Amino acid sequence: MRQYSADLTPPWKKPKRVPEVTAEPGLVVEEPGTGFCGAVIRCEAGTVTLEDRFGKHRVFPLRPQGFLLEGRVVTLVRPSPTAPARPSRTASGSVAVPGARARVARAGRIYVEGRHDAELVEQVWGDDLRIEGVVVEYLEGVDDLPSVVEAFAPGPDARLGVLVDHLVPGTKEWRIAASVTDEHALVVGHPYVDVWQAVKPSSLGISAWPAVPHGQDWKTGVCRALGWPEDNTGAVWQAILKRVGSYKDLEPELLGCVERLIDHVTAP
Repeated sequence: MRQYSADLTPPWKKPKRVPEVTAEPGLVVEEPGTGFCGAVIRCEAGTVTLEDRFGKHRVFPLRPQGFLLEGRVVTLVRPSPTAPARPSRTASGSVAVPGARARVARAGRIYVEGRHDAELVEQVWGDDLRIEGVVVEYLEGVDDLPSVVEAFAPGPDARLGVLVDHLVPGTKEWRIAASVTDEHALVVGHPYVDVWQAVKPSSLGISAWPAVPHGQDWKTGVCRALGWPEDNTGAVWQAILKRVGSYKDLEPELLGCVERLIDHVTAP
C-alpha cells in the first residue's frame, strides 16, 4: 500500500528558511525596525551592539529574523565561545600578520608634539609601526622644528615625518611647518588644539568636546566643563586612551595624517 507524507503543503507554499549568520565583529547589518545600519562591535548574551559610520552605537536584541544582511532577512546568532582567535586586523585596520617579527628600526622617524600624541599613535598604529620598523619620538612643541629637522638631516634612506597639532592656516604652527622645505621631510597636522580632540566624543560617552575660551589652558578648561579632575590631566588622558580600541574611535583628520606619515617614512 502506498504511503503518503502527512505534510501535503506544496513546496512553493512552504516558508523559506531564514539563514543564521554569526554576529562576527565588523559584519555590517541593518535593523529594519529603525533603519539603523552599522558594523557589529560587540555581541553579548541576548544583544548585539552596532556602530554606524558616524561612530554612533545602538544595542539591539538578538531576535529571530531581526536583521537585514545585504537586503536579505537573517537571524544573527552569538559567536561560539571558542578559544580567542587572533585578530585579522590591527587596531589601525591593516591586515594583521600573526607571528611577524618587529623589523629592525629604520633610520627614518616620525616625530609628534608630545607624549599623549605618541601614546595615541602607539595605541592604534603600534603593530604596523613595529612591522615597518618605524620609531615614534616626541618633540615637546614645534617652536624649534626647523633646527630639529636640520639636526636630523633627512635623506632618501632616512625620511622624517612630523605630526603637528592645530595646523591651521595663519597660525604659528602653520608658519613654522611652512618653513620646513626639505624634500625628505613631511610635516602634516590636524586642526585640533590638542590631540585629545582627535578622539571621537561618542567613544567617550560625551556629545561633543566643550569650547574653551581663548587664553585658558585647554585641558584644564575641558576637565572643568566635563566635571573631570582638573588637577590630574595625566590620569584623565589615560582614561581617554583606554576608550580607544581602534581607528574607528578617532577622527578622520588624524587618521589621514598618520597614514601619510607612515607611507612617507616607509617609501622605498
